[in-house]
Amino acid sequence: MDNIFIKKKTMSTNTMTKVAILSAISYILMFIAIPIPGLFPDFLKLDVSDVPAIFGGMALGPVAGFTIVLIKNLFQALTASTTAWIGEIANLLIGGSYVVIVSMVYRHKKDIKGLILGFLLGTIAMVIIGCLTNYYMILPFYGKIMPMEVIIDMGHVINPNVVDLKSFVVWMIAPFNLVKAVLMSLITLPLYKKMEVILKK
Repeated sequence: MDNIFIKKKTMSTNTMTKVAILSAISYILMFIAIPIPGLFPDFLKLDVSDVPAIFGGMALGPVAGFTIVLIKNLFQALTASTTAWIGEIANLLIGGSYVVIVSMVYRHKKDIKGLILGFLLGTIAMVIIGCLTNYYMILPFYGKIMPMEVIIDMGHVINPNVVDLKSFVVWMIAPFNLVKAVLMSLITLPLYKKMEVILKK
């Protein structure tokens, strides 16, 4: 009985250590973000900071994956937030939904088909939640810093269909999150088996 308890405690400690390491990597990756001129306004920047959480979620379970996203955003909020935590909350909801869905689907079907299905469902969730959080949280917050008309004009210059907040979300935010989800999927796909083996050791 004592041996079983010690084994469970050791496994838990190992998992927490891996979560901590992956969270630190995710936090660092948040600072490596690039804009895509000509496609999106400059304040929409791509990063792949959720990729370590995807690997963690697939190898250690959805709870571990979401925890990595949570810790990453908590550190970001405490050290470098420029949106009074609004951006970090939105990032937690958007990235967390993608990580949890991919992890849950892969957990039930651990093959390439399950992984691709997870990517597809995770991408759909990421686009929908990204649109909702930006419409109700992020963009209204930025609207207090700079006039909403300026934000809309930034989108209108790129795409004439952008004429108000709703069209900005449809033509800028939705495609942006689609591109980000596809990018993370493409990075994860060739590496997931190796990372799963490493993280399970």
